[in-house]
Amino acid sequence: MKKIIKLDKILIILAIVVQTIIFIIMGANKSYIHMDEAYSLGLASYDKVEIQNNEDFYNTWHNGEYYEDYLCVNDDETGEFSQVYENQKNDVHPPLYYLLLRIAMGFHKNSYSQWPGVIINIIIYIFVTIFMYLIIQKLLKGKPKYKEKSAFIAFLSSIILSSITNVVYIRMYALSTLNIVITTYLHMKLLEKDKIDYKLLFFIGLSALAGSLTHYYYLFYLVMMFIMFVIKYIKEKRYKELIAYFVTMCIAGVLSLIIFPYSIQHMFFGYRGQGAISNLTNISQFLTNICLYIYKINRHAFNGLLFIILIAMLGIVIYKKVKKQKIEIEKNKYIKYIAIPTLFYSVIIAIASPWIELRYIMPVCGLIFILILYLLYNLISNLVQGKKLDITMLIICIIIMITPIIFRMEPEEMFLDKRDIVNKLQNELNVPTIFMFNSNENRFLDDILLFSVLDESYVAKDVECTDENIQNIVKDKDLSNGLVIFINGGQENDDIMDKITKATGLTSWEWIKGLNACNVYYIK
Repeated sequence: MKKIIKLDKILIILAIVVQTIIFIIMGANKSYIHMDEAYSLGLASYDKVEIQNNEDFYNTWHNGEYYEDYLCVNDDETGEFSQVYENQKNDVHPPLYYLLLRIAMGFHKNSYSQWPGVIINIIIYIFVTIFMYLIIQKLLKGKPKYKEKSAFIAFLSSIILSSITNVVYIRMYALSTLNIVITTYLHMKLLEKDKIDYKLLFFIGLSALAGSLTHYYYLFYLVMMFIMFVIKYIKEKRYKELIAYFVTMCIAGVLSLIIFPYSIQHMFFGYRGQGAISNLTNISQFLTNICLYIYKINRHAFNGLLFIILIAMLGIVIYKKVKKQKIEIEKNKYIKYIAIPTLFYSVIIAIASPWIELRYIMPVCGLIFILILYLLYNLISNLVQGKKLDITMLIICIIIMITPIIFRMEPEEMFLDKRDIVNKLQNELNVPTIFMFNSNENRFLDDILLFSVLDESYVAKDVECTDENIQNIVKDKDLSNGLVIFINGGQENDDIMDKITKATGLTSWEWIKGLNACNVYYIK
């Protein structure tokens, strides 16, 4: 028995070491940032929500440090944390993640780096893997070598594409994932109790508090879990446990509102909350959104193999029906307490989220992954048993693990295709740069990283492209090596480029690259 426990610990430690190496490699290859990642860094460190709110932002030449200041903590900002709370009050999210990010950013000052955000997520995923391991253990308990199997599946759930994306994406979703898996595990423990366990209730309340201060979508998961336990206690007439559980959740809710009372404004009266409520009533989009999110889950939670797995499962069911044999599915008291909150969360997210984005579903991708594997395991056990069953599942897991390598499937938010433009503008074309900016399509933060590496840049807000205006902008600027132009949406790009070329006396222009929110050109 001691050898099994020791081997079990070795396997989970090895899993954490290997996944951490993978995460570090992925983090080192992260080549760009999404607008929301820029928001994460700015909201954690800057003195206002958006750098565009500065009075001197538009129609003025700036160096790279001006923009980089939004993405980093400077020496003179050491020890300042008030902006974390103030910015979240004025934005749409609770403050816990930003506080952690602000602390991490204090270890790398005066310049942008992806590492504070990525390292936080790497650390978080150590605990995600541990709690996933504990959850899987409870599902597989009683099976041969269930601890070793649990360690392997927990590791696999942490290196699927959605998990890697979760780690390299500098947002609060990795922390929200941890909140959800901790909440799940603690409720599985509560399920085993036949009397009040105040210590366990304390940690359940603490996890609920942390989750509500990380991301509001966490509450969808918690609410369904709460409803299920209330129903359970009422049906079993365990009213003392019901009262203790109910009071625990009420205390967590009250503490959350005391710490961050602006949650009410955000959820019910802010633009994001109003948008979510509006989406919840828009049933016509429901099926479309569900299908789009299933596609996301297929690619990122199962590395593109979900439909093959589902077809295989259906094939087993059909085969057993043809043979007129009963399909045996092991009853497990824990499954519904994972499956129902996960399904509820996924459906509500599909309706309420402002965009169809992987990030909104990432916190439950790992749970969806282990639920499908568990069901597959049970179905295959109707065909083979013992070592054959284990070998079959091992082959399936290995195929899932190596599929992204074979097909070169890139996790989201790595932005490997942006590496060339960053290097080109920083080293080869570091010349005066003008952003012809249409303020009706304001996504400047999508490109702030590029502006932070340029020596001279100018954001021309809603400026008419006339000879006089362009000549005034480039007055006293050295254009001997050319001029770089950014143009965002809603404008006549070719016409603008022709006019700027003529106004500057340069000879020709070429398109360099299309980015998420704009196009980049070079005039020479």
